[in-house]
Amino acid sequence: MRPAQLARILDREFESAADGHHTPVMLWGPPGVGKSQLVAQVAARHGVPVIDLRLSQMEPSDLRGIPFRVENRVEWAVPTMLPEEGRHGPAGILFLDEITSAPPAVSAAAYQLILDRRLGEYRLPPRWAIFAAGNRQGDRGVTYAMPAPLANRFTHFEVDVHLDDWAAWAYENGIDERIIAFLRFKPERLFDFDLEKNAAGEMAFPSPRAWEFAHRALQKFGDRPELLGGALVACVGQAAGLECAAFLDSLTRLPDLDAICAGAPAQMPGELDLQYAVAAALAGRALRARGTPEAARVWGHILEYAQAFPQRELGVMLVSDMQRGIGAALFSVPQFAAWAQTVGDLLLYD
Repeated sequence: MRPAQLARILDREFESAADGHHTPVMLWGPPGVGKSQLVAQVAARHGVPVIDLRLSQMEPSDLRGIPFRVENRVEWAVPTMLPEEGRHGPAGILFLDEITSAPPAVSAAAYQLILDRRLGEYRLPPRWAIFAAGNRQGDRGVTYAMPAPLANRFTHFEVDVHLDDWAAWAYENGIDERIIAFLRFKPERLFDFDLEKNAAGEMAFPSPRAWEFAHRALQKFGDRPELLGGALVACVGQAAGLECAAFLDSLTRLPDLDAICAGAPAQMPGELDLQYAVAAALAGRALRARGTPEAARVWGHILEYAQAFPQRELGVMLVSDMQRGIGAALFSVPQFAAWAQTVGDLLLYD
């Protein structure tokens, strides 16, 4: 399922905890696709804490607690890492990450917590949601088959990689637009988990997480071209890293983006990779203009330029990225209607 759809499902699951309708959710997917980040984003949207329990690093007693004697009976000391209203707040998310890497004895200790929201005398606060995540057995991680009793305590969703959803996240989180442009130009490089290469010893591979690392590498080594290529390879692997470095090297031929945003004449580059770079850069300019007095003017000039792309699909991609970040306000810009008329047949029939 697309990350954007899963985000709405997790939002609703969190909200339903207050009504007693919450069902624990299990997110499946290969490493680096953003499972943990989806959960963190839900918590951020609702302004609640996340308690991240890595069951793979725990013993059964870590979860169950330690027994102690009170007169002639035994009671259990509740671990402080479990959510408690007084210390953690009335609402939040209990996140069981890497649950498929936990030894069977540890995952068995979590059965009661997941289904009944309790462990012995401990009770999970009613407005806390339970989410979990793990790799599939074919992902070459340290995984155990999920026992049927544990699997039956969750609803299960597989996290897909989707370029539009990643690009929307990337624009909102300040990922370098040159990285976004490269992946728009080479969408197959967003995620490429090649088991054969991994087994042969190539550790780095392209994934949403790895491209965030590549963004950081570009900020650190962008002014050192003799180091940048190697840094990108270290983040996303040999093939994707070298392709990205070559793409970045070609961007010195971009038109004047300031002139485009100001409405001045600007030439459209003939090379397809540069057209992708222009589209990504202009989408970033449009999003950064939000909330400024000149926002509508900048958006209008970008919409005018969007009509100039030889391949109209690139103009659609640019305006779609703008709309995802700007929202309905884009429709009120006068130039939007003129742009929509130029691509109406494409939107309706293609």
